[in-house]
Amino acid sequence: MSTSENEIRDLLAIYERSLNTSDADLAASCYAADGIFMPTTLPTVTGADMADGYRQIFEAIGLNVTFTIDELAVTSDDTAYALTRSNGTQTVLTTGDESAESNREIFLFQRADAEGWKIARYMFNKPE
Repeated sequence: MSTSENEIRDLLAIYERSLNTSDADLAASCYAADGIFMPTTLPTVTGADMADGYRQIFEAIGLNVTFTIDELAVTSDDTAYALTRSNGTQTVLTTGDESAESNREIFLFQRADAEGWKIARYMFNKPE
């Protein structure tokens, strides 16, 4: 496994931790400065608004998910992508209702010299 692949796997582990701990700042730190997050049924979030976008999500739900990487390809010195699946639970914070949570995801990554690999684009949807 290449150094870049290991760095991206580490980044995805940090991102997973941010979701499971409802840490909006940590989630936002995984993105490039001009990163784009395209969640299902919610507005697209970009760049400087990333932390606020995640705060809104984490005010509504709590997550306990695990990512599985199905495909990871470093396509150049500064570009890569990953296809993943996530499975776990989601808790609606206002009611305490818990339900199964599963998604399939696509991540596009870019490497910035000073910051290393970051999420450039992220989109997910339900597998059903």
